[in-house]
Amino acid sequence: MKTNNEILPVEVFSGTIWEAEMVKSLLENAEIETFLRDENIGTLAPWYSAPGGAGSVKVIVSNLDYDKAKVIVEEYEKNIKTNN
Repeated sequence: MKTNNEILPVEVFSGTIWEAEMVKSLLENAEIETFLRDENIGTLAPWYSAPGGAGSVKVIVSNLDYDKAKVIVEEYEKNIKTNN
């Protein structure tokens, strides 16, 4: 049986720079390596990186960490909704 162990970047979250930095911090605290995509253009001119400027900064993780990261992101989003 052949397995595919190729490591690929996967978007796990998109939002404002503040939200993306918060999620990035949560993921790094869980020992998941992350990076932000479009953090500069998404902050200065968000309509260039996303339609309408919504979700302009992306948080990227390895496809190997996606499932663990998704649980953390879902918990973050749930907490944001209950506090608003």
